Order: sequence, then C-alpha cells, then structure tokens
Amino acid sequence: MKILKRLALCCLVAGTVLTLGTSCHSEQEHAHEHEHEVEAEHDHDGEHDGEHDADAGHDEHEHEAGVIVMEPDKAQAAGVRTSTVTHARFSDVIVTSGKITAASCDETTVAATTTGIVSLSQHISEGMAIARGTTLFYVASDRLQDGDQAQRARIAYLAAKRDYDKAKPLLDEHLITEREFNAIKADYETARVAYEAVSGNTTARGVTVKANASGYVSQCLVKDGDFVEVGDALMTITKNQHLFLRAEVPVRYYSQLGKITTAKFRTQYSDAVIDLKTMNGRLLSSGKSATATSSYVPVTFQFDNNGTVFPGAYAEVYLITGTRDGVLSVPTTALTEEQGVYYVYIKVSDHGYRKQEVTLGATDGENTEVVAGLKGGENVVTQGAINVKLAGASAAIPSHSHSH
Repeated sequence: MKILKRLALCCLVAGTVLTLGTSCHSEQEHAHEHEHEVEAEHDHDGEHDGEHDADAGHDEHEHEAGVIVMEPDKAQAAGVRTSTVTHARFSDVIVTSGKITAASCDETTVAATTTGIVSLSQHISEGMAIARGTTLFYVASDRLQDGDQAQRARIAYLAAKRDYDKAKPLLDEHLITEREFNAIKADYETARVAYEAVSGNTTARGVTVKANASGYVSQCLVKDGDFVEVGDALMTITKNQHLFLRAEVPVRYYSQLGKITTAKFRTQYSDAVIDLKTMNGRLLSSGKSATATSSYVPVTFQFDNNGTVFPGAYAEVYLITGTRDGVLSVPTTALTEEQGVYYVYIKVSDHGYRKQEVTLGATDGENTEVVAGLKGGENVVTQGAINVKLAGASAAIPSHSHSH
C-alpha cells in the first residue's frame, strides 16, 4: 500500500510539472505568433506604401509622356533655337538641277599667232591667276619642213621693202605707172605687217604668245609638242566676275516657264541656299523647246560672282514661279526625317519639347510648306532640331536594369 501511495504521488507531481511546461511553451509560441503578425502587418503596410510611391511615379511619367526633357542651359549650349510659326506668303517653286558656268562675256580665248610646235612657258593649271601680258606659250617653226616662220617673214619683208624703195623714184620719173607702184606698195605693207607681228615676240624658243586679258585659267587646250596653226585656240581665260546658272527644267513644267522670275540654288559642296537676288541675278533666257536628245528645257540666269561659287559646279535649283498667301511654313532646318516620315519639335515648356509628325508641301530650299500637323502660333524648334532628337533617343534607352 505504501508503495502504491508513493507511485500515485509521483505521477501527480509529474503531471503538474508537465502541465506547467506545456503552458509555458504555449505562451512562448503565442508571443512569437503575435510578433510575426505585427511584422506581417508592417510589411503589408510597407507594400502598400511602395505601391503608392509607384503609382505616384507612374502618374508623373504619364504626365511627361511624349515630352522630351531638355534643360534650358543644355538647350542653349546645343544651339537649340525656336520661333513661332505663322501663316504668311510663300513662293511656289520648281525644283530641278543645274550647273554653274562662266559667263561668255567674261571669257577670252588666247590664239596662236603663227604656225609651229607649241611649248608651255611654265606649268599651267586651271584656276591659276593670269595677268595681262604674261607669256604663256612659245610656238617654234624651225623644225618644220617650210622652215622658221619668223625668219621667212623677215626675209619677205626685207625683199618687199627693197622693191618699194626702188619703185618710189621710178614713179617720180614716170618710168612705172601708178598702178604698178600701188601693187608694189601693197606687197610691202603686207610683208611689213606679217613681220612686225612676230618680230617683237621672237625668242630662241620661238614666237611668244601672251595673255590678252587678266583673269583665271579656265581651260588649257594644248600641251607641249602639239602642232598648231595660226588662229588655233590655245587657252581660255575667264575674269570670273559674272557667272551663269543654267537650270534644266523637265518639259512637264513648260506651261510655267513664263512665270519664272528668279531662283535660289544650293551647290554640291555646300548646304547653304543662295538667293540670286542677293547676287544681282537676273533671268537671261528661257528655252522654248527641248532638244532632240533631251526632254529638258534650259533656263539661264546671270549673277555676280562674290567668290563663293566657282564655274563647273552642279547645283540643286529652286525656280520661283509665284507666291501664295496664308501658307504655314517652317525653315528647312526645323525638319528631321525617319524612314521617309518628317517631324518637327514643338516647345511646350521651358524644358519640354514634343515630337510632331508633319506632312510637307513645296520647298524653296530655305523654307518648306507644312500642309498638316501644325497650326499657327506654335513654338517650333528651328535650329538644333537634331540635338533635341538625340536627347529624346537617349531618354528612351533604359539606364540600367535588375534581374531577380
């Protein structure tokens, strides 16, 4: 009995201890669960805050959608300039091609004064400046079958002079008729002129040929060793003071030829558009028919050369045929192009620019008509548009990304 009582007491004590241990463990678990719940609520609130921040950023992005941000100081440094577009008068044009040539009134031909073999006095290149009286060529005939032309002219002159000197007293004594004397005198004068033409220009290298005008070498037509005869062209010299612009107009514009008043052009070596009005230009002629081998009609202008244009250059030509009022246009420098589509950039704030697609009409090289995409009063980028385009392209590229 005593043993059973002791066992019962031990079991009772053990159960009490077990109950106390289990209770303490439950309270600790409940405390941990409460901490987890608080942390979860805190994390949940943080997620909501993050979502609100993202939404705020999203709203700001939506507000700036389609607007290229470029701070004023950076825009100024990049050469960005704007102007307000308005409806105004605009020129109708025919766009074609043409060529710059030297004016015929400014060109002089240097011709051979005797027959013989040519040698150049110095190295001559096109465009070289030449002064009047400069020796350009020598023409030697001493190696020809007929002998030296200068020497032959001298011999003929001396013989004719002797006959003339003898004939004068014979005429006074009525030993020859006046008709016979006049024939002798004519032979003498002819020989004298021929001899004087070469006597003053004869050197050991032959007869000299000199420049008959000052200017620039347009074209050298001979080389050392060429055979020439009297009157053959050796060189052309241009004063380069006046130039011709010859435009080739397609025959489909024939009905508009009478409306052409002036022109603008841009050479192949420059982006600048030149207005003939600024160079004292005037319309010289307008062809009335095409040639048998071409379907183009020539239209020619003359203008003063200010040193920026040289003969032989090809050009894009804008023929002005009239004007229209109420046309919306922008400077050609305001346009950018992407795959055949044209755009301008409109300034919408001190630091914001919006890309705008436009449909174009006629152009006179400097300004281009806008038939759709713009309305009057908008502030358009007219210079530095390419820099605004580059700023928009760089903003569209993500600066970095994260992978989780």
